[in-house]
Amino acid sequence: MSDDPLVIFTPSGKRGRVPFGTPVLAAARQLGVDLDSVCGGRGICSKCQISPGYGAFSKHGVTVAEDALSDWNAVEDRYKQLRGLAEGRRLGCQARIMGDVVIDVPPESQVHKQVIRKSVTERVIEMDPATRLLYVEVAEPDMHEPTGDFERLALALRNQWQVADVTADLALLRRLQPVLRKGNWRVTVALHKGNHDAAPRILDLWPGFHDVAIHGLAIDLGSTTIAAHLCDLRDGRVLASGGVMNPQIRFGEDLMSRVSYVMMNPGGDVEMTRVVRAAINDLALSIAAQGGVDPASIYEVVVVCNPVMHHLLLGIDPVELGQAPFALATSGSLSLDARDLDLAAINRAARVYILPCIAGHVGADAAAVALSEQPGKSDEMVLIVDVGTNAEILLGNKTRVLACSSPTGPAFEGAQISSGQRAAPGAIERVEIDPVTKEPRFRVIGSEVWSDDAGFAAATAASGITGICGSGIIEAVAEMRMAGLVDPGGLIGGPDQTGTQRCIPDGRTHSYLLHDASAAGGPRIMVTQGDIRAIQLAKSALYAGARLLMDEMGIDHVDRITLAGAFGAHISPTHAMVLGMIPDAPLDHVTSAGNAAGTGARIALCNVAARDQIEAVVHDIHKVETAIEPRFQEHFVNANAIPHAVDPFPNLFSVLTLPQVSFNTQGSGSDGRRRRRG
Repeated sequence: MSDDPLVIFTPSGKRGRVPFGTPVLAAARQLGVDLDSVCGGRGICSKCQISPGYGAFSKHGVTVAEDALSDWNAVEDRYKQLRGLAEGRRLGCQARIMGDVVIDVPPESQVHKQVIRKSVTERVIEMDPATRLLYVEVAEPDMHEPTGDFERLALALRNQWQVADVTADLALLRRLQPVLRKGNWRVTVALHKGNHDAAPRILDLWPGFHDVAIHGLAIDLGSTTIAAHLCDLRDGRVLASGGVMNPQIRFGEDLMSRVSYVMMNPGGDVEMTRVVRAAINDLALSIAAQGGVDPASIYEVVVVCNPVMHHLLLGIDPVELGQAPFALATSGSLSLDARDLDLAAINRAARVYILPCIAGHVGADAAAVALSEQPGKSDEMVLIVDVGTNAEILLGNKTRVLACSSPTGPAFEGAQISSGQRAAPGAIERVEIDPVTKEPRFRVIGSEVWSDDAGFAAATAASGITGICGSGIIEAVAEMRMAGLVDPGGLIGGPDQTGTQRCIPDGRTHSYLLHDASAAGGPRIMVTQGDIRAIQLAKSALYAGARLLMDEMGIDHVDRITLAGAFGAHISPTHAMVLGMIPDAPLDHVTSAGNAAGTGARIALCNVAARDQIEAVVHDIHKVETAIEPRFQEHFVNANAIPHAVDPFPNLFSVLTLPQVSFNTQGSGSDGRRRRRG
């Protein structure tokens, strides 16, 4: 009934109406949401913890009242007393839906834990970190030359290491005298060089010669995921990598939704700052345990992020970034104490460096990509696309570099897709469709075996086949276009038009049945017309941003394309180009850079000179603002076709031919290969 409350789950984006009083766990199962439970809803296992969101959610069109869930009950109270329950969390088996509500399922409550694909990329980095160990011999106190112990330590650093004007905080001064005496006036100090005009600072010290390992964290703080690499600051080795979902997703899946949430809910920015800092602390502890190191040995952190994440991490209201002229509170690099960001999991004296932002919608993550990929040193015209919820795009060569951001939304992450899910074991990640039989074959995360190979059932027995992730839906749509199941306008044909019963009626449209395990109680995984539209919107925004930069540069083609980000390593150039995500180019000139933003963060962590370099480079990058450029909408509309309504794609069509089909019975369809208008 229409009066039934609406429940919206994040990060999956799945929604539906359920009867008044339905337990959250039951609603999740009804809507196919990945919410764990072992105890059968008895409030014992705690696997079904959820985080409700309250206030106005403009993107979802709902306002969540404080009484949207049933009152805290005795079972939850008992569980919290015995085992603890984080502030704001509820048990999904106990909380009942009493009104429209937005509910976040945290990573630990998901049956199929996400695979963070922002893995480390091999890169040779010249080691010159901002924090290093120095052994010094300090003169003993002399009544005839009365100076303080710290002043004599500072003098020793000046004479023996040419380090002048060092500073230290009060906590270190309290420890200084006993350490000097225990070491018989020989000590090892952890020294931070300082940035720009900042004085060098002693972060820690030990008696005698102490060859202790010191570590740093390179963090890529994204809209959807937070990825981190733990590095040994002596040699740059990556000891461990890991990631978590950004818990801010429950306030909005994309950046503008989060800004809107702050506008409509006073104090919303404070809550988003709190949860993202807590997530970074948890990730630091987890990654330190994975690497087998003491979190207190982490003395340096480098963070890259987009402008909205930048402001929310710093505790700055991001509202100005939601309206022209998209003003940043500060665009320069920042050097902070870890305690300024409540990063209590690492050494209390640790320093945090945040790369500079390029402009209001092009942040420190784009600067990190520029540091990693160096487009300004290229002889060729190179297009670098960092694909994500908010895509950053760089275009240029030695002559000039341009940058823009494009709001692609969460569809590329598997959200807002009917059978979509985050990248986790059991999710379909690769798809091929036979152009003759129209039969699919696929591969899931966690297995190298294709679905039509012997041993597939055994290889996927543990994970099952649970849904389709971002790379899977991109390949599925591209394959459907290549197999003639989808026309250039994005319409899925019916069984009589396509010649396959896998194209099944779905309301007034059709869906393609990719996998059917309903006979065994499993899921029916389909690509619906709504899924196609979501991908069209996302890829159109991406292509329009790239095309806008090409207009500004005065060019019609690029020499080379680099795909960066989590998708860069998981999408084939052919599928990306058939879909129309990227402009036409020779397919062998489309390469992957992996997590280029994370690589840039590691470079800045391990080489202090690289910080000066990128701070200089960002001033020379020209920002193009997609939100106010009149041609963006024209490019966006033309890019809705698959691959494109106007641009000819000669390189793509030299190696393949797309079927000339049209399923639009209301009017003439495009063949997707019209020449570009002059």
